[in-house]
Amino acid sequence: MRLALLALRLMCLAWLWPLTHNSSHSANKRRHKEQFGESTKQKHGGRIDLKLKKLDSTKSLLIKSEQLLRIEDHDFAMRPGFGGSAIPVGIDVQVESIDGISEVNMDFTMTLYLRHYWQDDRLAFPSSSNKSRTFDARLVKKIWVPDVFFVHSKRSFIHDTTMENIMLRVFPDGNILYSVRITVTALCSMDFSSFPLDTQNCSLELESYAYNENDLMLYWKNGNDSLRTDEIVLSQFFVEDFQPSYGLAFYSSTGWYNRLYINFILRRHIFFFMLQTYFPTMLMVMLSWVSFWIDRRAVPARVSLGITTVLTMSTIITGVSASMPQVSYVKAVDIYLWASFLFVFLSVIEYAAVNYFTTVEEMKKLRRAKIPDSYDTNQAMAFDGCFHDNDIDLTPFPDTTSTSNTERNTQSRNSTVSGPTEGTRLRRKHPLLQNLSFIMSNSYMIDSYSRVIFPMAYLLFNIIYWSMYA
Repeated sequence: MRLALLALRLMCLAWLWPLTHNSSHSANKRRHKEQFGESTKQKHGGRIDLKLKKLDSTKSLLIKSEQLLRIEDHDFAMRPGFGGSAIPVGIDVQVESIDGISEVNMDFTMTLYLRHYWQDDRLAFPSSSNKSRTFDARLVKKIWVPDVFFVHSKRSFIHDTTMENIMLRVFPDGNILYSVRITVTALCSMDFSSFPLDTQNCSLELESYAYNENDLMLYWKNGNDSLRTDEIVLSQFFVEDFQPSYGLAFYSSTGWYNRLYINFILRRHIFFFMLQTYFPTMLMVMLSWVSFWIDRRAVPARVSLGITTVLTMSTIITGVSASMPQVSYVKAVDIYLWASFLFVFLSVIEYAAVNYFTTVEEMKKLRRAKIPDSYDTNQAMAFDGCFHDNDIDLTPFPDTTSTSNTERNTQSRNSTVSGPTEGTRLRRKHPLLQNLSFIMSNSYMIDSYSRVIFPMAYLLFNIIYWSMYA
């Protein structure tokens, strides 16, 4: 009986063993799949890649490019051909725009495309189609590039919208094109002696910072055709000429360096300054001449007109000086403004002289005349600062013609009778003094002469000025 029960148990175990083995194998397989799936999600950011054995195409291309150029096999901290002759680096520049010119800071801002050409055999690669490969700034940081900088630059930057504006193109034979888009603000030594009728010569200078002429040779890639420009329009200047040139620069501690120059000539537009400075100045000078036609006794009118023109000229001079650098020499606009200011100032002085001579003349008449007791001199001077003949009862003067003829006849008779006594000296009055005394006694003639002398003198000044600077 016991044997029969034991045999029955063995048969049951033999029948259940395959089922338990298959269930444990499927559980282990399911557990391994879940673990691999979680690791795949973590690696790919929660995204399950159905083709696990296939590599990412972008990643494989980057690896192939680095392997193709053998970047890891060389030390790119050293220049190509280190220890040998200087490496030639060609330069090509395309000027996009001149963004601004500042006379106060004596600088200019320019945006340009700077292209470098050189050969590095370390980057040569085999190619059946002989096509170049183009890269961006990420590969530039791993290879050697020329260290060109701008001499006398104040500020400069490489544009980085939307990515850094850097392009690297490698050819199968190792030739390299490296292009960057740069905005630079550089010094321009300006001469304002002829401002605003001036022409400025500015230059942008390129030079290697670390490598002298024994290690690196800068040159213009295509000669004079290496410098190209777009159509440049400026508000105050006209760009006359762009010209590349070449030179050497010496530093006492490091030696000689190759230097490239981008020369351009700027000619200033005069029309803006004609409207803002020259025409208002001319009008103020001519306005000051109006006082010559105003009655000399109208003191308030002539004084207020003269002071107004003087103050207006001072305002124009101050406004022009505020927009200019503080230079120690005289500019062309300064000559014109101060000469015009002198004409305006002299018109005020002219009336001061007229008023003074008029007062002196009337005072002499008052001394010769009989002044009534009821005449108030202070009241007469209050209106315009001079006496008036109408308020005074003047006795009529004797006939000057008859008196002069009588005296002349008497002197002629006396001269025939007796000559000059011994020891006396005959003196003749100087004609200049006579004319001066005549003008002083007739002060109204000063205005008459000023109406002609002032315009003619100012016209002569303008002819000389514009012939010299225009």
